[in-house]
Amino acid sequence: MSMKRRVFLKGTLAASTVGVLAGAGLLAPRAVLAAWPKSAFDATSVDGALNGVYGSSGAADSNSITIKAPDIAENGAVVPVTVESSLPGVDSITIMSASNVNPMAASFSLAAGTAAYVSTRIKMAKTSDVVAVVKSGGKLYKAAKNVKVTIGGCGG
Repeated sequence: MSMKRRVFLKGTLAASTVGVLAGAGLLAPRAVLAAWPKSAFDATSVDGALNGVYGSSGAADSNSITIKAPDIAENGAVVPVTVESSLPGVDSITIMSASNVNPMAASFSLAAGTAAYVSTRIKMAKTSDVVAVVKSGGKLYKAAKNVKVTIGGCGG
């Protein structure tokens, strides 16, 4: 019986400590969450989003990037997009929808030795190019695929 009491008291003490630290501002959520490029997600153009993520908008076209997305998306609220690249040493992959008010959809940082492959679902307001930007060897490369949206985009 005393063992259950000790476990209860330890749990209560731990929860109280975390509560006090959070209340005092010493344990803020932003300290444990990953940094995210706010300016990129607030940008209203593809070049602005690229500047927010990479500090540059100069990306060269590449045939080494493959974008898999439907030619016609029946529902713009959930458009499946897969991006992969055969470029060596890929550091990150960013996905954008060029005609959205805020084109930035997702940005993924990849660890060294990780396969250059990401898959997600994005929102598209209307028919647009899906643009994938890959950072490899300190340089930016891009590819685009046009996706037609029929109904239910994020704009309506």
